[in-house]
Amino acid sequence: MRYSAGIKDTMKKNSMLMVLLATMLLFQFLISSSGRGSLFNPANISNLISQNAYVVILASGMLLCILTGGNIDLSVGSIVALVGALAGTLIVNLHWNIYLSILLCLLTGLIIGAWQGFWIAYIRIPPFIVTLAGMLLWRGVALLILNGLTISPFPEAYSRYFNSFLPNVENQQTIMAITMIVAAILCLIYGFWTFFDRYTKKKKGYPTEFIGITIARVVFLSFAILLVFNLLGQHKGIPVVLILLAVIVLGYSYFTSRTVPGRHLYAMGGNEKAAKLSGIDTNRVLFFAYTNMGFLSAVAAMVGVARFNSAAPTAGTNYELDAIGSCFIGGASAYGGIGTVGGAIIGAIFMGVLNNGMSILGIDANWQKAVKGIVLLAAVVFDVLSKKRVKSN
Repeated sequence: MRYSAGIKDTMKKNSMLMVLLATMLLFQFLISSSGRGSLFNPANISNLISQNAYVVILASGMLLCILTGGNIDLSVGSIVALVGALAGTLIVNLHWNIYLSILLCLLTGLIIGAWQGFWIAYIRIPPFIVTLAGMLLWRGVALLILNGLTISPFPEAYSRYFNSFLPNVENQQTIMAITMIVAAILCLIYGFWTFFDRYTKKKKGYPTEFIGITIARVVFLSFAILLVFNLLGQHKGIPVVLILLAVIVLGYSYFTSRTVPGRHLYAMGGNEKAAKLSGIDTNRVLFFAYTNMGFLSAVAAMVGVARFNSAAPTAGTNYELDAIGSCFIGGASAYGGIGTVGGAIIGAIFMGVLNNGMSILGIDANWQKAVKGIVLLAAVVFDVLSKKRVKSN
């Protein structure tokens, strides 16, 4: 009985992951049937990572805003454009030191986030209004800096930090060998951490899932890691941007699930009044969420200008919608208090697969927008109906 309930609970928690796998298999079938290649082409997997890096970065920050009570940040795309314009001016036009320029760009994003966080958290102006104003303001400043022109190209010394691959060698066999060794090490680390975490919980008397489910999850994810790295090894190796994404995802996953400030986000989203009465400084929690969002927008800008090798006036357009959509598709609640970084990343990958698969199939861009709109609405409807079902029971 316990085993059956455990399987049911696991399937419920990983429903979006199963939908993602089904979608990938569907696109693979459609693409191969139409003779347009393969979704799992090694070069295509590498491109999928680089093309959607900004979504993963922004979704990690957007989740924190959503957790505080269903709040969103509409200004992230404009912040990306502004920070990108600043990077282009400092690095390309003024030839400033790359490291100093990156530091100033990150500080700019942090300051913008703190500015908006102040009005939202301490003056209590609705986040929608503040970030809508920011969307207009920062886009306008970006256009003023660029004067309507595109700045390019960025120096190779800058681009290599985001667009290069490891190991940086020519021999394909060496690339494959090192890539698979890294994959094997990651699998061992993941397996050890999973079973050690389970042992620690059981020792402290916390409820744990059935051991068979834990083993199955470790085997499945290890197989997925080996498969992805095998495909990367057949191309150019491990993208440097993937390392940055791994640091961000793991860092924010740990922060939200294992630290007191991270749990304060969930407490505030569940019931702000109760959280305040229990001693949580909800103003500071809200301020942190939006300051952090500004910082991650700057990081996304650094990645974006390196990928496009330019700082353009149109940079960052609709980035906020991709980030918000990824969070809701990944299981974040429209009311706040529910959601995980892992879920947001699955949502980001799902959005990326949709874009990539439909582009390979040659589907019109307007139809692509329509499909993404339907998927986002379906995700939010599912969340609302699920909560109504729980309340009725």
